[in-house]
Amino acid sequence: MSALEREIEETRERLASTIDQLAYRAHPKTIVGRQVTVVKSRFVDLDTGAPRTDNILKAAGAVVGAVVLFALVRKVAG
Repeated sequence: MSALEREIEETRERLASTIDQLAYRAHPKTIVGRQVTVVKSRFVDLDTGAPRTDNILKAAGAVVGAVVLFALVRKVAG
């Protein structure tokens, strides 16, 4: 096998590996798994497993605020 053929084969193997990595990263289950981890890390400390009460309280406050705002808008409009 000549040096050129060997280089072409090595390049082909690198490209195949890159394509496999891209296919894995773009797979819907992989994307969902990454997003679940991101959301979970906002509410749970991934190292200790302890809840992150500061972020939980912020999210709960936002939900309560949205509900109150919705109720006020319905009351004013109705």
